[in-house]
Amino acid sequence: MIHSIQALVPSEWQGAVDVLSAPVSWIPAWHAMMVNLVWYGDTTLGVLFKRIVLMLPVMLLLSGMWITMISLYTIPFRSNRGRFVVAMLTSWWDAGRSAWFFWAGLVRLVVLLAGWTWGLLRLALGMAGALLKGTFQSPLRLLDWTSRNYFKPGVPWLAFLALILWSAVEALVFMYTLRPTLTEVLAGITGYEPSVMVLGPILWLFLFFLVLGSFACVFALAEALRKKDIVQILQMTFVELFVMFFEVIFLYRELIDAITPWIAQQTNEGVQLGLISTLLLASFGWVGVRGMTWFLFGRYGTPALVAVLARDTIRQEVAAPATEMVAQPDLLRTPIMKLKQEAEWFKKEAQYAFELLSLPVLQLFAAAVNFAVVVIGSRPMFSLPFRSIEDVLVATHRLGGNKVAAPPPGRARSTAPVQDGGAV
Repeated sequence: MIHSIQALVPSEWQGAVDVLSAPVSWIPAWHAMMVNLVWYGDTTLGVLFKRIVLMLPVMLLLSGMWITMISLYTIPFRSNRGRFVVAMLTSWWDAGRSAWFFWAGLVRLVVLLAGWTWGLLRLALGMAGALLKGTFQSPLRLLDWTSRNYFKPGVPWLAFLALILWSAVEALVFMYTLRPTLTEVLAGITGYEPSVMVLGPILWLFLFFLVLGSFACVFALAEALRKKDIVQILQMTFVELFVMFFEVIFLYRELIDAITPWIAQQTNEGVQLGLISTLLLASFGWVGVRGMTWFLFGRYGTPALVAVLARDTIRQEVAAPATEMVAQPDLLRTPIMKLKQEAEWFKKEAQYAFELLSLPVLQLFAAAVNFAVVVIGSRPMFSLPFRSIEDVLVATHRLGGNKVAAPPPGRARSTAPVQDGGAV
């Protein structure tokens, strides 16, 4: 545009026009070069870096250069030229500091975001670790709580678990031996053969409780013998005979029938088991199995089983003193409580991050405005650098002629001296 204006001037005035336009004639080309430098790039990351880091300082540089060069034409007409020159140099000093504070503020913002990311990562890892630790410790805590509150004191865990495991295994064995007979009976009653997938679990559950009941009967008989209660002994002996008869007829007889072909094979068909011999062998098997399991773990685990079913405690002659349960840390309550306690800290950090993001940009704008105001009034409008958002609000209220409001409680400005490096 300047060259087109110069072309309209007569040739005899070309030299004077060139001299007069020398301060600004070079700026358009340089302006276009600087804009292209910060707006375009070879890669996407390069373009983002230039537009975020360099664009605003370059815009301040361009506006300051335009205003400074144009203000040279006003120097001959000013009365206080020295004050104007000092104010213009001060504006360039503020512009340089504002650009530096802008870059320093970006670095501090990146460091703050990295610190927040690291803190949130540590919090997430801590909560994940607490969750994982609690997941592994929950069964142990449940057993510990049960041993202290449900059965106390002195629960024979090994015997109790061995009793449950043995009953499950014995029920599984008898399920396979009894299932053909029960299937045949149900098929004769209902007219169709029941499904193995349905009959098996039901039969196993029935036999499982049946075996546990057999141990409970032995336990009741042993308690009656220990107390020497004649009436209870007679009653439990009568009941135990019926229990033995039921298990021998329906369960252990099947085991003897399973080994009958083997006995016949070994004796060349010389020994044929009849009704009495089969029942005797089944009775011996029941007594042997119940005797071995009872003296190994049944007499210790059955009282715990009865106590569980009766919601009672295991009574002992000499009870060990109960130990206090150590308070266990909650799974997620502690991290959540810490997060709630740090809510105020996050609020302050958010305000600090807002200042880090706003002050550098506002200082660049203020420095650009100072250039224009210096041309008009020979003094800057803003006193730079801004040290906080309150400085910006106070300066704005002062320029508007409004009464400056006192900062709200908890946000009073610090009176301690702050170095220029902390302005952002």
